[in-house]
Amino acid sequence: MKFFIDTANLAEIEEAAALGIIDGVTTNPSLMAKEGIKGEANILQHYRDICKIVDGDVSAEVVATDFEGIVKEGEELAALADNIVVKVPMIKDGVKALSHFSKNGIATNCTLVFSAGQALLAAKAGATYVSPFIGRIDDVTWDGMDLINDIVEIYANYGFETQILAASIRNPLHITKCALLGADVVTCPLKAILGLLKHPLTDIGLAKFLADAKKSRP
Repeated sequence: MKFFIDTANLAEIEEAAALGIIDGVTTNPSLMAKEGIKGEANILQHYRDICKIVDGDVSAEVVATDFEGIVKEGEELAALADNIVVKVPMIKDGVKALSHFSKNGIATNCTLVFSAGQALLAAKAGATYVSPFIGRIDDVTWDGMDLINDIVEIYANYGFETQILAASIRNPLHITKCALLGADVVTCPLKAILGLLKHPLTDIGLAKFLADAKKSRP
């Protein structure tokens, strides 16, 4: 399973890249705003800066909601770097744009997916990635993992090549559950990824080893 980091913070991206386990980055206008990145020129430059840190796919999101606008923005974003993936919302004109991009060799990430039917449409339109939002589904008392399981089964039934990119990951348990169900990618904050390192028995074992090592030295 691939690990993407979901942020616009360059320091976090550099830290994640230094771990040697990060395969890509996803970001969006909200994450850009959180880092104080404003203005089209600054946003585009920020995407370039991210692409210099990681070799893997970097999802850059359009803000247009009409077909012509999505295509125009998407083509501009795709021209920034070879590893840019155009992030397109799951709306009617978004699906139309996914098909257009697919036919023209531009990689895409269909975002804001909350149902298996939406994921099916994205795959039919040729999306490179589909992003079901696990945490947000859990927030409304549904089970986001049920959705992952349904999409995995549908894609396997018909041999779709669209990769399942589990998004809105809130904790390390989300990551391991997605891995068990067969999601191709998870995108999450660095905190959730680092959470996979933690286990009380590891801490206890390490403390004992260090204590014993100290006793054995003169």
